[in-house]
Amino acid sequence: MAGSTQKALRNTVAAIGLLTALCSPAAAASLSGDYLAARQASFMGDFKAAAEYYGRTIAYDSENPGLLERAVLANLSLGDLEHAIELAKDMTEKGYTSQIGHMAEIADMAANERYAEMIERAESETAIGPLVDGLLVGWSRLGQGDMTAAVNAFDTLAEERGFATFAHYHKAMALASVGDFEGAEEIFAQNLAGSMQFTRRAVMARAEILSQLDRQDEAVAMIDEGFPPPMDPALAEMREELAAGEVLPFTYVNSPRDGIAEVFYTLAGALSAEANDDFTLLYSRIAEYLRPDHAGAILMSANLLESLEQYDLAVATYRKVPRDNPSYHAAELGRAEALRSEGRMDAAVEVLEQLASSHGDEATVQSALGDMMRQLERYQEAIDAYSSAISAFEPDNPGQWFLWYARGISKERLGNWEGAEEDLRQALELNPDQPQVLNYLGYSLVEHEVKLDEALAMIERAVSASPDSGYIVDSLGWALYRMGQYEEAVTHMERAAELMAVDPVVNDHLGDVYWAVGRTNEARFQWQRALSFVDWEDASDEVDPDRIRRKLKVGLSQVLAEEGKPPLEVAKRD
Repeated sequence: MAGSTQKALRNTVAAIGLLTALCSPAAAASLSGDYLAARQASFMGDFKAAAEYYGRTIAYDSENPGLLERAVLANLSLGDLEHAIELAKDMTEKGYTSQIGHMAEIADMAANERYAEMIERAESETAIGPLVDGLLVGWSRLGQGDMTAAVNAFDTLAEERGFATFAHYHKAMALASVGDFEGAEEIFAQNLAGSMQFTRRAVMARAEILSQLDRQDEAVAMIDEGFPPPMDPALAEMREELAAGEVLPFTYVNSPRDGIAEVFYTLAGALSAEANDDFTLLYSRIAEYLRPDHAGAILMSANLLESLEQYDLAVATYRKVPRDNPSYHAAELGRAEALRSEGRMDAAVEVLEQLASSHGDEATVQSALGDMMRQLERYQEAIDAYSSAISAFEPDNPGQWFLWYARGISKERLGNWEGAEEDLRQALELNPDQPQVLNYLGYSLVEHEVKLDEALAMIERAVSASPDSGYIVDSLGWALYRMGQYEEAVTHMERAAELMAVDPVVNDHLGDVYWAVGRTNEARFQWQRALSFVDWEDASDEVDPDRIRRKLKVGLSQVLAEEGKPPLEVAKRD
């Protein structure tokens, strides 16, 4: 905490110092306001506002390298590469050194095939880093028409510790791009590209390479091994063509410029597990710019923007994937999710309904529609969507357990307990140790006061699998309470309240358990807590505040009597 405070203080002091240096008396009010607005927008991840406000500050002081660099960064993040490149060139002309500006200029050089300049930059002090620069040199040598030099560059990079998999992968792509499919496949066959060659994109690229070598059967087997059904449309289409013996063109890298786009895309994928999302976004944005048809880069940028809670930018980015692209359905699913996260539920539903009309045979589409309808409590529509999704799977595919589970929940909410129990048991058959299913089915049996011994066993298995889940621990305590084992219920309900201290259902349950064991004052305290949490934004709605108020007034025993329910009774032991 102390380190964070010191860092914040240093940033504040730096900001004040920069403002002091920037602001002449005449311009101070406007510049300081725009600068502070830009800083706040950057802090909030609002790239559009940051780009706008940094642009305004530059109008006051176009010679300030700090402002210029931040403007480049904001425009890169926004995806406005043309403006970022313009600003980066201005920095270079003024003698300023900036790695962010260098990245923008590299994108410009690659887009305009200025390969000699790229090689010169890669060997300069403004280089991005040894891995990126080494890959860029390899592709630039190919861009100059010297395949031997390109291969040597990749081989030299492969000798560097930690870089071999990247170097070999890009060498394979380079060889394939010039028609040397034997050389490319030899790299994959020897597993020289390591884990990179098992990504979806690499598998599909290799499948095209194998196709060019008339080894379609091997390509089909590779796809089947890595991606069990149901497959996404692009994979399914490729598999169908390969199974029919078709020779597929190599499409993943068609030029050195495409290869450089692949550099930034693969590095973005590697960074996604380690670096901040806003830094990773710079790489995916450059990949998008260099290859506008790179659906993978577009989807990655949009996903990163979602993670950064820039939902409007994510929606706009997802829309870049054209309708005839095999990844269109994935982009539309992402757009619907971004709209939902933004609170635009009607727009999200519209996207999913249109997608269900055009891609209704895709399980993921129907599942997403079902989830949306269930969230909106439109349960019959959810059931219909889940049923369509289930029909898209092969019978008894373990991967469809969630669909049966979600459909069972929807049926239970509509009062169809018999149908709900059937679906939940089918989900459990497909995934016998799934704690969510065990808990929901067990808890539901308890609520319906049937098969209590079986329900208790299910919930105990769920707790063993997820001992820190407050909902599941609550279910165990509640099952014991409903079975009249009040003393045993106390420990579990108290644990659930520790795990979910502000959940009204858990606190209400704990109050009932305390009352059952004669701890009436503590029971009233818990009921009062439960009542105070009913209106919390994220609190469960499965609680009746009027019933809680009545329990506070007359006690649980009287409420049960008024409801015509049997009185509390401790279970008899053998």
